[in-house]
Amino acid sequence: MRAIIPAAGKGTRFLPASKAVPKEMLPVLDKPAIQYVVEEALAANASEVVIICNDDKPEIAQHFSPDPALVSSLEEKGKSSLAESVLHAGSLPVSFAEQPEALGLGHAVHCAASFVSANDEGFYVLLGDVLVPEGNLLKRMRAVSKARGNASVIAVMSVPREEVSRFGIIDAELTEGSQEEGTAIWQIRALVEKPTQEEAPSNLAIFGRYLLTPAIMQILAHTAPGAGGEIQLTDAMVELLKTEDMYAVEVGQGEGFDCGTIADWLSTNIRLAAQDAELAEAIKAAGANLC
Repeated sequence: MRAIIPAAGKGTRFLPASKAVPKEMLPVLDKPAIQYVVEEALAANASEVVIICNDDKPEIAQHFSPDPALVSSLEEKGKSSLAESVLHAGSLPVSFAEQPEALGLGHAVHCAASFVSANDEGFYVLLGDVLVPEGNLLKRMRAVSKARGNASVIAVMSVPREEVSRFGIIDAELTEGSQEEGTAIWQIRALVEKPTQEEAPSNLAIFGRYLLTPAIMQILAHTAPGAGGEIQLTDAMVELLKTEDMYAVEVGQGEGFDCGTIADWLSTNIRLAAQDAELAEAIKAAGANLC
């Protein structure tokens, strides 16, 4: 099963920083956000990771390319742990597909259509501004999919009602098998992209992790622009719902981290630093100085 990571967006929420540094390359602790996402896909046994990018972001390809000169230099200086981290990043099995224009998430996913066969059981889509460091979510989604005939499964998370207009929102009912499977599983009835508070059928927001059947690629090839004038993945999923069942797995509290805004990115760094014994002390010291 392949994993697709769209990473060709402009990252406008992080301007002016993202003018020179791709949003996906902003550090979360000691490595760029997108590396967490790649490692999560590989931990879920993805056979290949495909990053959707463009010529404006050569830094992403550079990060995942070998750099023997830098590794040798670090080793000569006795910085073996840093050398190992650089070697690791450059050896991750990553491929690239191009999205020449930023025409929406649905368009980005379809740019990887050549990597997906109609005979595949499905493929993952992982958004680069959502992190799941423990890496168990995709495996849970895969188990739910297999138990339901390789159906599409997405991740959702409860959000404050006033924030629903930032997300795709689902209308769904809790399935009978949820308790037995140890996680909240919803059967989706409908999806709405970035609704108003009044239009939103629930406060369950799509959380940047998808396991989709290959049929979605055929639908995306003919999906018209929707919200924001972009080709929306949610619109294609609405069409897919007409012929296939679709389910949602609820993300546990503290299981995933949204880095889509400056405030969220900062919060993610602080929360993950607090889980590290050495960095936690620095967080405590900084907090004490602010009091």
